[in-house]
Formats: sequence, C-alpha cells, structure tokens
Amino acid sequence: MAIVIGDSPAPLNPELVSKLARASVPTFGHYLEVGFVSPEIHRLCGAGRLVGRAVTVRLTAQDSTLLHHVVGQLEAGDFLVIDTGGDRTHAPVGEMIARAVAARGGLGVLVDGAVTDLDEIEAQGIAAYARGTSALTTKLLHLDEGGINVPVVAGGVLVRPGDVVLADRNGVFVAPAELLEPLVDEILADDDDEIDLAQQIANGARLGELTGASEAVERLTARRERA
Repeated sequence: MAIVIGDSPAPLNPELVSKLARASVPTFGHYLEVGFVSPEIHRLCGAGRLVGRAVTVRLTAQDSTLLHHVVGQLEAGDFLVIDTGGDRTHAPVGEMIARAVAARGGLGVLVDGAVTDLDEIEAQGIAAYARGTSALTTKLLHLDEGGINVPVVAGGVLVRPGDVVLADRNGVFVAPAELLEPLVDEILADDDDEIDLAQQIANGARLGELTGASEAVERLTARRERA
C-alpha cells in the first residue's frame, strides 16, 4: 500500500466559525446522534472551546514519518486528527510535534491513541485529545504507507479533511460544514433559552414542569392505570 496524499481542504467559512465558537458543544447532542468522538478520548490539556478545520493523517505500523511531514502543512486554525490504525500504545505526538503544530497556528491534536510529553504539549498552549499517555513512541520508519488529507476514523467517527472539529472539556464533535450551517442558529437559540431556563430553576420552578416532562409522566401513568 502506497502513501496517499489528498488535496488540502478548503478554508472554513469565517462566519460559521464565529457562530460555532459561541455554541455549546453538548447542545449538538440534543439534535444529532453521529459525529461524537468516543468518550474514551478526552482532553488531556488545553482550555476553552475550540473550532477548527480538520487536517487528517493516517499512520501505520508505528511510523510517524507522515506526521512529521503534515505538521509543516498546517494553517492557522487547523485541528490535526490522527488515525493510528488501532495502535493505542505508541504515542505519535510529543513535544516536537506539539511545537510544530503551535508554530503553524494549529489549535490542537485529536489522537485515536496515546500522546507523550504531556507537560511539554501543555506548555505549547495547544489542546490534546487522546485515550491516554504512553512513554512508548512511534518511530521514523519511512514506510510507504498511510495517508494525508484522506478520510480517517478517530474515536469511532469518520473524519474527512475539511470537516469542522468542535472541542471543549466535554469532548469532541466532528461534522461537515454543510451539516452545521443550517443548524447553528437553532443551536445558539437553544443555548439562549437555557439561560432563561436556568434562571427559572433558580427562582424555584421545577425542571419537569418547564420542559413538559412532568406532564408526560402524568399522562403516561394515567394511561397505564386506565388500561
């Protein structure tokens, strides 16, 4: 299998990025069932809410050659997504990769596997999402395998180059821009509604009465009693 290098993805719409940066990542979970990276992958360092363009790399056989190459192609606002081919013990990302990502203006890395040099990654100010840490690292094996800017799988989610990556402390959500554009305004409105909902709860209102859940429970139990 030879190395496959796809075209660089198109830039994200700045207006969409601006809106998504205001949206709560878990709110998308109220509307969608796909695109949510496994909770086994969590944020090891980084802060805040991130919205970036996915740049993908598929590694193989513990070889980090393609990773060393692709970090030099990153642009500001990119989020590097790394498919390790199922290897969860060899860490492809450490201090030097983190430095390279930060130097190019990258936001962070999503690794379906392990990272290393966690303190040094954190010092670069980028986010790292992974399954854990490992002192065992990948090597520069120079194998003619893997791919850059090709579809990859990370945490059970198919990630295409150019997809939107939304990440915060709760986890990572990945989706094509065309899916998010018609949805983002509704997400923002939902977030605004939650501010009012929180205030009503603080004032003593019952959540189930506000959401209609209590009415539904009463209706369902009454139906059972009549049966």
